[in-house]
Amino acid sequence: MANANAQSDGQQDRQMRRAQRGLLALNFFMADMQSGIGPFLGVFLLAHGWSTGPIGSVLTLGGVAGMLMTAPAGAFIDHTHRKRLVVVVTGSCTVLASCLVLVSQSGWVVALSQVASAVAGAAIGPAVTGLTLGVVRQAGFIGQNGRNQMFNHAGNVLGAGLSGWLGWQFGMVAIFWLAALFAVLSIVSVLSIPAAAIDHRAARGLEGNAADDGDEGQAEGFRELLRNRPMLLLAVCLACFHLGNGAMLPLYGMAVVSSRHADAAMFTAETVMVAQGVMIVAAFVATRMARRTGGYWLALLVSFAVLPLRGVIAGHLITHWGVWPVQMLDGIAAGLQSVAVPGLVARLLDGTGRVNVGQGAVITVQNVGASLSPALGGWLAQMLGYPRAFMLLGGFALISVALWAGGASVLRRQGGRRARGRALA
Repeated sequence: MANANAQSDGQQDRQMRRAQRGLLALNFFMADMQSGIGPFLGVFLLAHGWSTGPIGSVLTLGGVAGMLMTAPAGAFIDHTHRKRLVVVVTGSCTVLASCLVLVSQSGWVVALSQVASAVAGAAIGPAVTGLTLGVVRQAGFIGQNGRNQMFNHAGNVLGAGLSGWLGWQFGMVAIFWLAALFAVLSIVSVLSIPAAAIDHRAARGLEGNAADDGDEGQAEGFRELLRNRPMLLLAVCLACFHLGNGAMLPLYGMAVVSSRHADAAMFTAETVMVAQGVMIVAAFVATRMARRTGGYWLALLVSFAVLPLRGVIAGHLITHWGVWPVQMLDGIAAGLQSVAVPGLVARLLDGTGRVNVGQGAVITVQNVGASLSPALGGWLAQMLGYPRAFMLLGGFALISVALWAGGASVLRRQGGRRARGRALA
């Protein structure tokens, strides 16, 4: 009996290690499933005769599609035991989107590709959060989520570097094939996670709430999301931030390339690599802050405050070397949020059974801003010029700073009311 128990424990340990390695590999390769071709699409379409306004509009269409799909995707992930299959489907959508843009650059084809990419991006975030919670549970989530984000940003650095080199050597078409390859590797990575290593009760925030192994536990009603004032505050602050932030990177790439200060593929790759390299460090710092202080409030405040400064610098440094300060600031904000947002939502909704739909709901509201940003930024640039567009976009984050700083007392009261809210204090 002792030997049997030891063998069982050893098998579980091996499954756990294999699952954690699979999560890291998935996060490394899944960057294009979250954001599609991203800034490369803008310069690709610019080279094919599109202007900034229509480019921003088609990117906004994809953002709206993703916004509408994110909350339903989170609700589905809360209920399904086939979370790995969700990642397989999203990877397939990314491959399809890349192929469509290569086939034709007509308006309806590009729009369809953006919708396919948006559907993939809407599902992948809650799916990976659910898988991570299911594997390491709440006790291990801060550490594993931090490592996930560090690997994700490292994958972005590699992907951007390869994209720039391939675009320089073989043309922009090669970048789309690379995105398809990364999607395939993401599928392989998620299938390497043993199904038996995933606790589906823990994955939805019901760890320890079920009476027995056959009972999934009772999830709280969806009104729990609306009653949770810190959740609502977080969502609104993120929406305002991303209204300014969403257009900043693709617009900056187009500004520098259109002024003929840089090669399109190499410069766009550089913008991504600088930001993602800083994000690795920022994600590590956010994880350490969460462990030491038990909270994410300061990390999010800093992330919001970075954008206005970034807008001012971007408006005054439309040059090749300006990418360094502009994208380093982007890396600080995005790296802090990549750890703080999912960690905060997981803590706030622990015990409700609605963790992943909560992730989806927050991302949905956030995407209201992000989906409007490309169109807003594109038309601002077309009417007022790039410098003023960058400064106006950066100004939207001042609303986030004011709301988040003013809402500190709400976060503390929530922390006192519910044990899971202590992560906010």
